[in-house]
Amino acid sequence: MKSMRLIGSLSCIMLVMAISAVAQPSSSPAPVLDSAGRPIQRGVEYYINPAITDNGGRFTLIDRNDSCPFYVGQENGYGSGSGLPVIFTPFVEGETVIRENRDFRVVFSAATICVQSTAWKLGETDPETKRRLIVTGEDQSTRGTANYFRIEKASVGGDIYQISWCPTDVCHTCKFNCGTVGNLVENGKRLLALDGNVIPVTFERKA
Repeated sequence: MKSMRLIGSLSCIMLVMAISAVAQPSSSPAPVLDSAGRPIQRGVEYYINPAITDNGGRFTLIDRNDSCPFYVGQENGYGSGSGLPVIFTPFVEGETVIRENRDFRVVFSAATICVQSTAWKLGETDPETKRRLIVTGEDQSTRGTANYFRIEKASVGGDIYQISWCPTDVCHTCKFNCGTVGNLVENGKRLLALDGNVIPVTFERKA
């Protein structure tokens, strides 16, 4: 009888341990770090810089066609302008930092002549290069997936990252044609676009 009670007790303990293990949430992805090694914070202004200095300058708004909306792009070089800061907002409610491979919205902290949001949005496909451009404005669809991006570690190592569009946090069941952000030079202007080269970047907190 004692042996049966002991076996029964051990079985109960093992069951509780198994349930506890299943119930434990998976560890959160690593936070994205700025150029000073600090986690990128919700609601704080940052400049986005190319990690390779001969690959254009800071990210900024580009007037592509002398009309609205503005496009997301880069200064042509570090000496040609200061760029514009952005603010990140995680998709996960209550999250205070930006984490690797997790969806977020990103908005330029600037005003324009266009009466619309400066939030990044996946835009149209350029007919010549077949690359998808990054524009500004609000996605009016139900889920708003075009406004969500994510940051991944770049293969070069260190606190160097790449930005991609693949909003699977926003819609787990959706099928996306994901892509990573690079640049597309058009008429002397550097536009951001998917489906081509990749721009490794760093994030600099605005002083």
